[in-house]
Amino acid sequence: MARNWKRLIPRSTVEAMRMCKDYAKERHNLSVERIADKMGISADLLYKWLSNGQMHLSLVQSYEAICGIHFVSDHLSYARGLLLVPAPSGRDLFDDDLLQMHQSFSTAMVLLSDFYAGKADLLATQAALTAHMEQTAWHRTNVAQHAQPELELNHG
Repeated sequence: MARNWKRLIPRSTVEAMRMCKDYAKERHNLSVERIADKMGISADLLYKWLSNGQMHLSLVQSYEAICGIHFVSDHLSYARGLLLVPAPSGRDLFDDDLLQMHQSFSTAMVLLSDFYAGKADLLATQAALTAHMEQTAWHRTNVAQHAQPELELNHG
């Protein structure tokens, strides 16, 4: 069964970098060697960064672009206590948008209830609540932008 990459929240820089690598392998069939080649660095250096999390900040954006996902940037924001909300373009809803929001709310509420009863994991509960708050914030901003829609230039 494939991972639901949208629901994963990295807990450390190393985990975020490895999640990017795993996503690139699963979705784009990119090995560490191919990622390193596209970045213009050696595979040994990328393996080192994947083990210690000390990639230079100026390379994070290209690493994420090559991998096709932005777990490192997300982790840096989450570590500061910030929520991330993709900038909505004021687009109309797709069929499953409200269903996904309802599902994220249901999941968060079940985990929250279980957490307070001592039955749910702290990190899973936080991840579910964060995902729901981000989705709600996206819809709030999308409603505000709806009167003046923008072009959707970023599909990632």
